[in-house]
Amino acid sequence: MQLRILPHAFSVCRVADFSQVRLESEFCFIGKTDEERSLVCLTEDVPGNTLAREDGWQAFRVEGPLDFSLTGILAELSAVLARNGIPIFAVSTYNTDYILTKEDDFPKAAGVLAASGHKLIW
Repeated sequence: MQLRILPHAFSVCRVADFSQVRLESEFCFIGKTDEERSLVCLTEDVPGNTLAREDGWQAFRVEGPLDFSLTGILAELSAVLARNGIPIFAVSTYNTDYILTKEDDFPKAAGVLAASGHKLIW
């Protein structure tokens, strides 16, 4: 599997609402449930109405698009990282999956993913 390394710093946020989210940004992942409104965005784009945030994430993008009939992609990648003690934050889109790790863990994550046979694209 090919994984593209994204050269950006990301933040994971809980926001009051989405009114200040910069939707035109290169990366913006939003989620809403009956309990919360979540946002994953470039750190430089964190909105002013953020209630809580976790900075310092970096991302791998699974090169896609991926067919909906494919199974186990995210499970396999997360298992490799879990076996090596690397926590993740995952985001899925229509075309593909994104796996974020803390910046401090990112070099180790890249190493173990490459060692397990995944091609990293810089």
